[in-house]
Amino acid sequence: MSAWSALRRSPRSVHRLYINQFRHIRHLSGSDNPESSPISFLKWVGGITLAFALYSYSLPNSSLSFADTSQSLHHPPPKYLIGDAYRRKVFFNYEKRIRMRSPPEKVFEYFASFEADDGEIFMTPADLMRAVVPVFPPSESHLVRDGYLRGERSPGELQCAPSKFFMLFDTNSDGRVSFKEYIFFVTLLSIPESSFSVAFKMFDLDCNGEIDIDEFKKVMTLMRTHNRQGAHHSDGLRGGRNLGGHVENGGLLQDFFGEDGKKRLQYDRFVRFLRDLHEEMLKLEFAHYDYKFRGTISAKDFALSMVAAADLKYLNKLLDRVDDLDNESPLSRIKISFEEFKSFAELRKKLQPFSLALFCFGQVNGRLTRIDFKRAASQVCGVSLTDNVIEIVFHVFDTNHDGNLSSDEFIRVLEKRERDIAEPTEAASC
Repeated sequence: MSAWSALRRSPRSVHRLYINQFRHIRHLSGSDNPESSPISFLKWVGGITLAFALYSYSLPNSSLSFADTSQSLHHPPPKYLIGDAYRRKVFFNYEKRIRMRSPPEKVFEYFASFEADDGEIFMTPADLMRAVVPVFPPSESHLVRDGYLRGERSPGELQCAPSKFFMLFDTNSDGRVSFKEYIFFVTLLSIPESSFSVAFKMFDLDCNGEIDIDEFKKVMTLMRTHNRQGAHHSDGLRGGRNLGGHVENGGLLQDFFGEDGKKRLQYDRFVRFLRDLHEEMLKLEFAHYDYKFRGTISAKDFALSMVAAADLKYLNKLLDRVDDLDNESPLSRIKISFEEFKSFAELRKKLQPFSLALFCFGQVNGRLTRIDFKRAASQVCGVSLTDNVIEIVFHVFDTNHDGNLSSDEFIRVLEKRERDIAEPTEAASC
């Protein structure tokens, strides 16, 4: 098929762009201003490049979704005029804004990977994780984004392995998370582990040491109004899309309170559930980067997981340092296990004492070395970090490569990740 035939089949917007640029070059050929010609010619070339980039993106199956993981392992991706590395950054910034600034219906619609025959859309547990946790596409994959655009979903079998944890609350064993269940989970995820006991007392309105279903619903409704992704929901209705029923009827309630709603939730059961929920999200995040199912992730993917929560104004600088890992032969060969990944996550939960320890070490010694970092994690927070983890941390956050950690930048990135899950939505809309 010739380029012109392909262009005639392309979307009208691309076709118009090509025609406009063609007219411009005809005008350029008769220009009497020699100084403007090179600039105009460059603009024309840029326009044609953009037109064909948009055209290639509009082709069927132009990019792979996470539901196509098994397929993407065996087939090379289509070629684009814009490189995959740049496209990943563009989509990541876009998805970060969706998570932070969009109503939950839009977040759910973008990250949900399954659409039923009746038009209702569902998430897998992995979709739920990607909707809450900022993650980059795995470095070993050809994927450039984590969500889905309209028209990409189709009814069919889920491609990901079921989560044992979420199956406990899956009343019909279909492996899917509805919109109402999504709202429940993200609201509960906003409770930090240090506040589990406080949260239970807040739910226990009559102070009898147990929570009944009415108490649970009342406090959940209140919490949703202050949670980033739970605020401003409209019971799953958005732009004519069917996202599910009312939030208060989620299947999770049946596990807590029984089918008749008369069971009571005890403190130990509540705390165990919240801890298991946070750990399951961590497992799903690790599995996201463990793209080839090796049981380990690369140094680059671990670094990406660290910097993904950074503020957008600092993100590109940090990503450049992560990309430099490809040029550091010893570091590029490092593999991180789930236990190492989990230990680093434990450190995030203890940022207040850890940041104080780093400050003290820095003030006393005038610098913050790898030994100081490891000692602060171990003696102050009770977290054992391996040398491999510390090497990657210093590669990313030792800004001038003098062996001294930029602790302010490091703490700022980790604090933002923990804060973003719990804080209200930003005053903007995507």
